[in-house]
Amino acid sequence: MLRDITIGQYYPSGSIIHRLDPRVKFAGTFVYIVSLFVFKTFWGFLPAAVWLITLVIMARIPVKYLLKGLRPMLFLLLFMAAMNLLMTPGEVIGQWWIIKVTKEGIRSAAFMSLRLALLIMGSSLMTYTTTPTALTAAMEHIFRPLKIIRVPVHELAMMMSIALRFIPILLEETDRIMKAQQARGADFESGGLIKRAKAMLPILVPLFVSAFRRAGDLAQAMEARCYHGGKGRTKLHPLKYKLRDIIAYIIMIGYLVGCIFIP
Repeated sequence: MLRDITIGQYYPSGSIIHRLDPRVKFAGTFVYIVSLFVFKTFWGFLPAAVWLITLVIMARIPVKYLLKGLRPMLFLLLFMAAMNLLMTPGEVIGQWWIIKVTKEGIRSAAFMSLRLALLIMGSSLMTYTTTPTALTAAMEHIFRPLKIIRVPVHELAMMMSIALRFIPILLEETDRIMKAQQARGADFESGGLIKRAKAMLPILVPLFVSAFRRAGDLAQAMEARCYHGGKGRTKLHPLKYKLRDIIAYIIMIGYLVGCIFIP
């Protein structure tokens, strides 16, 4: 299961989507999320799905890799579907004890599950095609106006970038510790919920120790390189819009306008 978590992972392929300015990808992700909440019928999800599939093909990211990232969110998808299925009033088509299933509930459950699945895959596409360094630079540029009210934009962007970068590292570390514990006879699969929770304790202690050690090493490395915030710092690759970025913005606006007229 841990190997299925792809949040924060970068998939290099050298595609045109990878070469786009990270600010364009931030705006595109925001537009795509907004479009999912604009649609009120299932027909609206058709252009959203086509849009996502087109970007995935252009980014040359394997579809299996993208779908694998949905597996850790399967519980959330099922929970949201069950809540909409059982809590939506309407025409009853089945009943067991106090549990009622309505036609409107089935429609609402399918609608919310499809919206959430597209939202997760669309949001993940940005991290698959953008390095943590580029994400930091993009967030710093986008939220630069907040510096007027003394918001530490650079520090916040750096924290989010480091958090995204540490997710796959900590997952790999967790998987390594679990394999080491299983080699010593630990059992993480059998028993009830409480027993499984107790079995996870030998994993949490070395994981926290490893996380704090990595954080300390990173802090020392930043201090050794005289890092004291973003003030006065220059960038090796400053962000600059190119023709392909302008074209991407135009296509993005056309997609959003088209979504407004879809029933």
